[in-house]
Amino acid sequence: MNYNKKSVEDVDVKGKRVLCRCDFNVPIQDGVITSDKRIVAALPTIQYLMKNGAKVILCSHLGKPKGEWKPELSLCVVAKRLSELLGQEVIMAKDVVGEDAKAKAAALQEGQVMLLENVRYMAGETKNDPALSKELASLADIYVNDAFGTAHRAHASTAGVADYLPAVCGYLIQKEIGIMGKALADPTRPFVAILGGAKVSDKLNVINNLLEKVDTLIIGGGMAYTFLKAKGYETGTSLLDVEKLDYCRDMMAKAQEKGVQLLLPVDTVVAKEFPNPIDAPVRVTTVDAANIAPDTMGLDIGEKTRELFTQAIANAQTVIWNGPMGVFENPTLAAGTMAIAKALAASKATTIVGGGDSAAACEQMGYADQITHISTGGGASLEFLEGLELPGIACLQDKE
Repeated sequence: MNYNKKSVEDVDVKGKRVLCRCDFNVPIQDGVITSDKRIVAALPTIQYLMKNGAKVILCSHLGKPKGEWKPELSLCVVAKRLSELLGQEVIMAKDVVGEDAKAKAAALQEGQVMLLENVRYMAGETKNDPALSKELASLADIYVNDAFGTAHRAHASTAGVADYLPAVCGYLIQKEIGIMGKALADPTRPFVAILGGAKVSDKLNVINNLLEKVDTLIIGGGMAYTFLKAKGYETGTSLLDVEKLDYCRDMMAKAQEKGVQLLLPVDTVVAKEFPNPIDAPVRVTTVDAANIAPDTMGLDIGEKTRELFTQAIANAQTVIWNGPMGVFENPTLAAGTMAIAKALAASKATTIVGGGDSAAACEQMGYADQITHISTGGGASLEFLEGLELPGIACLQDKE
C-alpha cells in the first residue's frame, strides 16, 4: 500500500467547496459531550481550509443509528462545540444530502464552515451506496478525508465519495500514515512491538505480519495464556483460545526461524474470582510448569515480567504498543499496563500507541504527552499493523 498521499496542501482550495470527512464520533451523556478530543484533533485541517479560503463542508458519523433518524445521535451538539473552538458559527444542516444541506452548501462563503447531519442517518452510508456517494460529492469540488478512525471502513463518506471528486488527506491522516507507515516500512532498529488484550484471535494477522518486521515481539494480556498453554504450561482458568494453540506454536517457531525474540510473561498476578472486587486477594506466581493453580486466573503480568518487558523497551529505537497487559480498569490489576506506559514515556525511541485500550491507559495514567504518537483509531491502527489496505486511505490520490 502506498502511504505517500496528497494532502490538503497539495491542492488549491481557494473558493472551492471542500467536503471534509472528520471523526466526530464523540462520547455524549445526557446531551453533553464528555470528551471533545476528537473534535480538537480535527481543528488543524479545518483551520487550514478556512484560512486558505475554502468553503468547508464537514461530515461525520455519530454512534450507530443504522440508517434511522435518532435525535439523540444528532451532530447539533458537535456543531455547537466546534463553533466555540473555531470562534465562529458552524452552520448546521438539518439533513445529510437533502434540500437544507444542498441550499446551505450552495450559499457558503469563503472561510465559512458547515456541518452535515449524521451521515449514518442514511442507510446507504455503511453500504457504500454509489447513489449516496454521488449525492455527497455533488455538494463539493474537493474531498478531504481526515477520519483515520473510520479509514478501515469502505463507506460512502470515507471511500465512495472519492470516486467522484479529487481526494486528498487532512493533517490527522497524514500524521497517522506518516508515523505508522514509516515504523512498519523502514523502522529505526531495534524495533519492538508489544501486543496485549484479551484474545489471540483478534490479533492473528497482526502477530504474523509483525514477525516479518520486528526484532522483538512482546506478548502480554489475556492472549499470552494461549501461548503459555501452547508451551505446555498450566494456565488454570485464564483466558484461552483453545482453537489457536497450534497457531501459537507456529508463531513461536516462525519467531525462532526469523531470529525474532518473542517475549512471554515469566510471572503473573492470579486471583480466584473475576471480575474480582478491588480488594480481592491476588498473588504473584511464576508461569512455568503447573504453577498457575487449576482454580486461579491470570489477570496481569507480574513484577519479573514487567522488568523483562521494560528492559526490552529501554533498548529499542522504535516501539509500537497495542493492547493492555491486564485488567487495567481495576487498580489492583493495572501495574503491568502502567509499567508499559511508563517505559514508553521514559523511552528515547519513537513510541507509537495503537488506539483503543492502550491509548485510554496512557491518558488515564498521565503519560499521553510523553508518547511520540497515539493513534486516533483502534480498529484502523490494528488493520494497519496487519498490513491491510485501508479503503479510506487507498482511495486518496498518490503523490507523484
